[in-house]
Amino acid sequence: MGTRLEGTAGDRRVGESADEQDGFPIWLRWTLLTLVLWGIWAVLSKGIPPDGPDALSPAQIQTVSTLGILPVLVLLFLTREPRDPRRSPAYGFYLAFCGGLISALGNLPYYDLLNHSKASSIVPLTSLYPLVTVLLAVGFLRERLNGLQRIGIPVSLLAIYLLNVREEGPLAGDSLLLALAPVVSWGVAGLLQKVATNHAPPVGCAYWFLLAFVPVGLVMKTADPPPSVQENVFLIAVCIGFTMALGNYTILRAFAMGGKASVIAPLGSLYPLVSIPLAIYYWHERVTGREAAGIVCALLSVVLLAWETNGSSVPSGTAADG
Repeated sequence: MGTRLEGTAGDRRVGESADEQDGFPIWLRWTLLTLVLWGIWAVLSKGIPPDGPDALSPAQIQTVSTLGILPVLVLLFLTREPRDPRRSPAYGFYLAFCGGLISALGNLPYYDLLNHSKASSIVPLTSLYPLVTVLLAVGFLRERLNGLQRIGIPVSLLAIYLLNVREEGPLAGDSLLLALAPVVSWGVAGLLQKVATNHAPPVGCAYWFLLAFVPVGLVMKTADPPPSVQENVFLIAVCIGFTMALGNYTILRAFAMGGKASVIAPLGSLYPLVSIPLAIYYWHERVTGREAAGIVCALLSVVLLAWETNGSSVPSGTAADG
């Protein structure tokens, strides 16, 4: 492919506009908001019973949650934002739609694994997808990381693993290979989100990214139609889609404000920092020793990843061919 992946437009705005307020980068504020929204999303997922008459399979949850994406799509469609006459947004919208489609398709093998394997074996592995985004962003977009951020990335990945693993249950053979499919697809989608915001406004990028989930949801409804459940279970599933959609909008905002994909991707995946306290409050869950270690690593990685220096920004004109 001869597609030119430019990593300059969004990053260059860091020094040209008021992207920092009181020393706090605006991209970091949007990323932390993403962390909160996805933390609520994770807690809502616990509200759907795994068995019984009101149980929904992961694929059925995806189908019903698509309804929660629709109001966000309507709001994004009605939102008007200024456009840069120097850029053509069509290419950015195309990349955003491709990213959404790749992300949604990555859910299919993930749900298939959940239906045939232990979730404790799959979730920790697939949660490491930000590693793919980091490698692609550094390789294709030539994002520069300072010393602290280089330390923060492996610390964040360790935190993501510790916060998602529940018990030992290694994958083997074909299951391991199938688990790599969502890891790669979600990681690539994260890169496409960043590149899309370099060519188009974040509202339009969010609209096209989320729009790609609708046809996939319709296909999944045909393959695994959801049963009739209580209204509260149905509403929870809809709210799952709503918070997921808003989280994708806010992370696109973070990308558009000059945040590096190699930093935002692992930061956004630390949402258990929010979901665990909420689960303790609402579901009376207890923090395990492994989760406590994960929380410590997560807090440390947030500080390390958010520590920007003048030498860690992407220089003007940097680009790479992919």
